Amino acid sequence: MPFAYLLPRWLQRTLSRFFHYVLLILIVLVVVVPIVMLVFAALKTRGEVMSQPYTPPMPVRWENIQTILGGTVFWGMLRNSLVVMLVVTAGVVVICSLAAFVFARMEFKGKGWAFNLFTLGLMFPINVAILPVYFVLRQMDQAGINMIDSLLGVIVVQIAFALSGNILILRGFFTAVPAELQDAAYIDGCTVFDFFWRILLPLAKPALASVAALTMIASWNDLLVPLVVINTETLWTLPLGTMQFQGQYGQDLALVSAFVALSAIPTLIFYVFAERQIVSGLTAGAVKG
Repeated sequence: MPFAYLLPRWLQRTLSRFFHYVLLILIVLVVVVPIVMLVFAALKTRGEVMSQPYTPPMPVRWENIQTILGGTVFWGMLRNSLVVMLVVTAGVVVICSLAAFVFARMEFKGKGWAFNLFTLGLMFPINVAILPVYFVLRQMDQAGINMIDSLLGVIVVQIAFALSGNILILRGFFTAVPAELQDAAYIDGCTVFDFFWRILLPLAKPALASVAALTMIASWNDLLVPLVVINTETLWTLPLGTMQFQGQYGQDLALVSAFVALSAIPTLIFYVFAERQIVSGLTAGAVKG
């Protein structure tokens, strides 16, 4: 018999809770400490970062923040990231909702084969396929469609690689909607598109919000696609600009920390507001009523 079972039940519960709290505290420290260190470094001078990296900034130095916000480089990168994120999110939500509806609620020849093509997309992440994707973009660019060194190329690639997983999410939710509801809608005179637009989409708001939130976060944090596609500095997104900024000002750790901290603020704010939508959307439809 294990030693734990020899202890009183109240002591077993106390020890179990104690170890749970210890584990949670360790996880929080691993996540929070680097963020706190980054903020501390952003509010110090270069010399203070080198000599006192672990102490709070005393006094607080705002010069690094003012230098970055006072220029146009950061705001240009922020604008590019917002444009890419919003267009990609809108495209993914529209395309995935239409495709998921077709695969979930309609019957046609070759449906299983077509759906398997989308699921195969999960086996080829962008890290593996980036080289052939670049060749395709370059051929399109030579054909007169401006894809290289263009935000359009980034948007198209991000949408393409976001389809497979999000179609699976929405298809699972659409499939969970009772077929009797669809039959009743058709009896009342709804067309297929009316059922999709007026009934299914309002019911799928949690799943759509989840897909939108996940797509926004993935698009905002994407570095590889902009790195391969974009060459012009004025078209850099924030992740790409942060990497280039670190390379250019790598010796000034305080200025680099300020730029990284400012770049991370939109992501943190967005995730705080989107976290509930992500969880509720991913769990919606998991249990049929």
